[in-house]
Amino acid sequence: MRGSFAPGRLEQITVPMSTVRSIGLLGEYKGKQQLFERQSPQLLSALREVARVQSIESSNRIEGVTAAAGRVAELAAQRATPVDRSEQEIAGYRDALATVYASAPSMDVTCGLILQLHRDLYQFTATPGGAWKRTDNDIVDVLADGTHRVRFSPVAPDLVEIAMTELVDGYRRTAFEGRVDPLVSIPAFVLDFLCIHPFTDGNGRLSRILNVMLLCRGGYDVGRYISLERIIEDTKLTYYEALEGSSAGWHEGAHDIVPWLEYSHGVLIAAYLEFEQRVGQMGSGRGAKREMVTECIRHMPRTFRYADVERACPGVSRPTIVRVLGALRDQGEIHCVKGGRDAMWERMEQ
Repeated sequence: MRGSFAPGRLEQITVPMSTVRSIGLLGEYKGKQQLFERQSPQLLSALREVARVQSIESSNRIEGVTAAAGRVAELAAQRATPVDRSEQEIAGYRDALATVYASAPSMDVTCGLILQLHRDLYQFTATPGGAWKRTDNDIVDVLADGTHRVRFSPVAPDLVEIAMTELVDGYRRTAFEGRVDPLVSIPAFVLDFLCIHPFTDGNGRLSRILNVMLLCRGGYDVGRYISLERIIEDTKLTYYEALEGSSAGWHEGAHDIVPWLEYSHGVLIAAYLEFEQRVGQMGSGRGAKREMVTECIRHMPRTFRYADVERACPGVSRPTIVRVLGALRDQGEIHCVKGGRDAMWERMEQ
């Protein structure tokens, strides 16, 4: 058996004390997050909406899949029909991520589920997903002088199904036995998935969806409120360095998982620090609810209704929402397209 889930491998790895401390710290953050979810769930709705749009945009942009300004928010809100291949893939990511957000705690990690999520990614394209690759897909870097360098050669197409079955079975066994902390086994799963590279396209995006799903299953729900994909995009060079560092020797079972663990934990810690800062701003202090509504509006689709803001900010009174809309209108950020109780607004191009 190849990869990180060979029997006994994860139990025997030696990690630095900094990694041990990170795991302990993340456990504390998880406890605070769950407490806040129980005490003030209504305050988290706006954070969820902002994170969802950012995740859809960043995860696709990492792979060079982009759309015009404002279109991602429109597609995320299902207010627009995809008009080209990039927008089709963005809409597919939206739906796959929505499935994970809705059902992660009850989703069983299987090859069938992974194939289904990949099929969802490509459901709007002419090229359907949901099938293991049939050709080699070496990961190649283009150097400054124009030459190419093979950074990693994934598993050959004829071995993908076996490798994915081993990965899923190894992860499930490890999770059932409980001898390895989820903050080790989840990054290991994502690393092995990327090393197998089981699909012709979409491996990076699907790895990030699977990461969010597995973290949510383990109670680390911060990815619902702060976009992990955005943090990965912001640290993309470090992401690739850590991936290259931990994939060396993977085929022989001689790889060092620590660089990838440290990077993965760093992303989570950054997300939790931002989460605590944001909920602190939202949950206390004069003007906290106005700030929450303002942030929500700034991440709405370009055209939105009053009802959209009200739904995204439960617990905020109508007068507060109306005051924020008026203030943003006076500042030239938005203008009213249609008045009345079901008013429609549009954000101005900045």
